[in-house]
Amino acid sequence: MNNEDIQKYGNELKEVLQMTTSPVAVHLVGTDEEIPADIPHIGETTRHCQMVDNVRRLGTQFYSTLDDQMCKGGASVMGLTEMSPKLKSGEVYYNLNHFASLEAAKATMDRVPMVEANSIKAVLYAPLEKATFMPDVILVIAKPRIVMELSQALLQKNGGRVNAGFAGKQSVCADGVSYPYLTGEAGVTIGCSGSRKYTEIQDEEMIMSVPVDMLPALVESAKAMFGTYAC
Repeated sequence: MNNEDIQKYGNELKEVLQMTTSPVAVHLVGTDEEIPADIPHIGETTRHCQMVDNVRRLGTQFYSTLDDQMCKGGASVMGLTEMSPKLKSGEVYYNLNHFASLEAAKATMDRVPMVEANSIKAVLYAPLEKATFMPDVILVIAKPRIVMELSQALLQKNGGRVNAGFAGKQSVCADGVSYPYLTGEAGVTIGCSGSRKYTEIQDEEMIMSVPVDMLPALVESAKAMFGTYAC
């Protein structure tokens, strides 16, 4: 795939599934990579989930570094930094009354997908139909019907199941980016308190993430199943 292919797939996916916002292309820039010169710096400090939400609604393209990531929990699961001891131990969520015990909170945090700390130096974001880089992961925030159709299209050729492991924590970052980045599997998640508080993700929307390698077959199947010429 090249940039033209990526953009074509983005346009086709939006059209076939009648998406009102863009799929979001995300690339984790390793410490041994260069940040593309043609992609602007975000120029503000905000949360990863807000960055994804802004890209899908506003069509912006940019990169962010650790200093730009307001939520260090999100930054840590994507490999930009170490996770703080209080978050890793579950203390943060326990103190928010999300768990009955510290042990339950820690048991949940122990299973959060996390890219190796300090292995990533920046994150690139763009609408899929405008991306000028090769993404690792495609994030779709949409109503359940669209997530259902994406799931059906993913399985059309080879069958199987779509992962839906989540805890309502670290959702757009760990579930949405780290999980598919680490496993090469697509995933579905429901959002978290932070992403629903700080973004314009609607109550009736959820999140699906797809590794870029799955994109060509996904779009081909979506066109066959849901395109204007499909039965």
